[in-house]
Amino acid sequence: MAFQDKSLTCADCGASFTFSADEQELFQTRGYVNEPKRCPSCRQAKRAERGGTTSSFSARRATMYPVTCSQCGKQTEVPFEPRGDRPVYCSDCYRKVKSR
Repeated sequence: MAFQDKSLTCADCGASFTFSADEQELFQTRGYVNEPKRCPSCRQAKRAERGGTTSSFSARRATMYPVTCSQCGKQTEVPFEPRGDRPVYCSDCYRKVKSR
């Protein structure tokens, strides 16, 4: 599918901005289904308002929980509290399970 630049209007400031073909391709590879609703400067301002310039996992990580991998038995840590009703995997086993 060939992407073409699109002109969009920012929901915050009303300015027109370009949603480039390269950005559209990046959005598709990341699985995003919605077009951006804010221009780049409003997006940056919104990130800063939320307490940081990035939304990466490492920036908002608070607690890691020790677990034993359900497949290989290796001790590891996960960023969520396991409930016990589902298997929990180390990163290596998770990649193997996910690729199936």
